[in-house]
Amino acid sequence: MLQFSKYQGLGNDFLLIDGRQASQEDSETGLEPELVRQLCDRRFGVGGDGVILALPSQAGGELRMRIFNADGSEPEMCGNGIRCLARFLADRDGDGPGRRWQVDTLAGRIVPELLADGSIRVDMGPPFLEPATVPTTLPLGPAGLPQGELELDGEVFAVAAAGMGNPHVVVPVEDLDDFDWARFGPQLEVHPSFPAKTNVHFVQVLAPDHLVMRVWERGAGPTLACGTGACATLVACHCLGLAERRARVDLPGGPLQIHWDTATGHVVMDGPAEHVFDGTIPSAEAVHEARRQAAGAGLQQPAADPELAPNGEPAGASPAVETIQCAVVCVHGCIRPDACPSAEARAKVAALLAGNSLDDLVAIASNSLESRIRSRLNGPGEAG
Repeated sequence: MLQFSKYQGLGNDFLLIDGRQASQEDSETGLEPELVRQLCDRRFGVGGDGVILALPSQAGGELRMRIFNADGSEPEMCGNGIRCLARFLADRDGDGPGRRWQVDTLAGRIVPELLADGSIRVDMGPPFLEPATVPTTLPLGPAGLPQGELELDGEVFAVAAAGMGNPHVVVPVEDLDDFDWARFGPQLEVHPSFPAKTNVHFVQVLAPDHLVMRVWERGAGPTLACGTGACATLVACHCLGLAERRARVDLPGGPLQIHWDTATGHVVMDGPAEHVFDGTIPSAEAVHEARRQAAGAGLQQPAADPELAPNGEPAGASPAVETIQCAVVCVHGCIRPDACPSAEARAKVAALLAGNSLDDLVAIASNSLESRIRSRLNGPGEAG
């Protein structure tokens, strides 16, 4: 069984798995790309922009973070992802405001902190502004970071690049509403100027302390937010003379507060991270074993036999009633479509829905919830 929790930061959502007790060998294995793609599939899986593992540290930190994009690739870092990781750890361990974690990543040591309002502040470290460290083949420009002009579909764009442990390219535009960023994002992601591919950000400057951006994320496509991208965008815009060192950055999923500190040279990000739900996915072996046990208990129709009735039961016998855990045994499809044990229950639900208005259903649910709450508060055997 694979236990996970789903968290989101401004709509950038991840599946979190606690592997801090894993052995050294297991923590190195990671996840197979195909499994990650299945889990992140929003129609046939759980759905998410990526999968994050909390693992034992190997470099002296408190723990290590590994993150996998929805396409199965492993990036160096993710700002929204590490906020979700911090919130996940706080929820699991019961930590309160002021708790800080020393998290080792492929981009180095990152330190998130739980704030009093429940949001997460992350010291993202200093930005990488030398071309080789981004990495990019764009030359170092007069603004002190990699700059250049790139031609896409006959149009020329002035771009700037910055690294936050992972690569970013920033493209200032006049009006995001009139700009086809979804057309140019995938082209820039794989542009030869970025040998490790790149995250792509289109930014409109509303004011020196207020930016609006759209994200085409490397390995994930369009996402509602990108924490490292917001940091890189502020750095690039400040270097280009478009923004101050502290600004609100609006993304489709909501705003982030970004500050490029003069004293330390570090970029600090404040933003939310929220729990969505917890879940458990049965392994292929568990599903196979459940099916095997179901077959052994006679839950599947036996092979044709001249002494059996057409329904698979002994001639003249009443159909047996068995209990099937449909959520496990029938995970890949009903094993008894002609005699489904849950058919009666499903028929009752259908009748309930057909015979009541939406207001009636809400009232039923509210009364049921109120009864359960009163029962818990009063304890067993006490009147409500």
